[in-house]
Amino acid sequence: MTQQRITVIRGDGIGPDIVDATLQILNKAGCDFAYDFADAGLVALEKHGELLPQDTLDLIAKNKVTLKGPLTTPVGEGFTSINVSLRKKFQLYANVRPVLSFKGTKARYQDIDIITVRENTEGMYSGLGQVVSADGNEAEAMSKITREGAERIVTFAYELAVREGRKKVTAVHKANILKSTSGLFLKVAREVAQRYPQIESTEMIVDNCCMQLVMNPHQFDVIVTTNLFGDILSDLCAGLVGGLGMAPGANIGKDCAIFEAVHGSAPDIAGKNLANPTSVILAAIQMLEYLGMADKADKIRAAVKDVIETGDRTTRDLGGSHGTTDFTEAVLERL
Repeated sequence: MTQQRITVIRGDGIGPDIVDATLQILNKAGCDFAYDFADAGLVALEKHGELLPQDTLDLIAKNKVTLKGPLTTPVGEGFTSINVSLRKKFQLYANVRPVLSFKGTKARYQDIDIITVRENTEGMYSGLGQVVSADGNEAEAMSKITREGAERIVTFAYELAVREGRKKVTAVHKANILKSTSGLFLKVAREVAQRYPQIESTEMIVDNCCMQLVMNPHQFDVIVTTNLFGDILSDLCAGLVGGLGMAPGANIGKDCAIFEAVHGSAPDIAGKNLANPTSVILAAIQMLEYLGMADKADKIRAAVKDVIETGDRTTRDLGGSHGTTDFTEAVLERL
């Protein structure tokens, strides 16, 4: 067999620390990947004069699978979000954000197991029609939903549910007010749902969904929604299990995928051996499942789960007093 090549973007701030920890864990689990390292974000801007160098884009396109640490997009300087640029460039239309409870995280809830499937390329994030009037008193932006885009993401959510033995898909919308865009999304979601009679299908208005997630999150299994709503709901779901440090993300297209930590680059603790690497480790687990390596994914997940549950060398955000290297060593020992 040809060795699987993975493009690795170590990222900014704490990115290199937590990505390097994750690569140690992948190697210890016997994954036998070949890694091609690429720059993006502030590191790339300093070294190459641009946030997303062409060499990086070429490597992502060549290897088809990328593991990415957190990136920093300079604020207020006319730079486009790197993550949005990557999603558009490689048509990574599905953003998959699972949250799973780990005992020992001191989260507000237990036994949470929810996957948010977010449309990644349309809606308010498409960047269409962004205009500010000359006097600065009015601003406009356009939300565009297509039947093709809606059908593609809802079908993805149902196929994921079938593949993973999930029982329920909830389509989240605002069709009562946004009758054109959200209305089209809901109409298509209902049509797709009919093709999957074995899956329970429900629908929920987004504001009610936020309330229900706080009051009774255990009623949810798979959530599918549009770009802006998915951005908000996936972070809300992360809060149910202890925060963004416990939440990975996958951006998946037709033949390319990028797996990432979803939290920020935390420059204030960069290089101080304080960061919790769990988010990018969980993203690597998603990557392994995508590559059909479920056995190794399960092995790493069990190791991380045991470290957190026993409080063995956990980081400060998990109630411990240890750093990145100690936490990583605890996982490596279990592997």
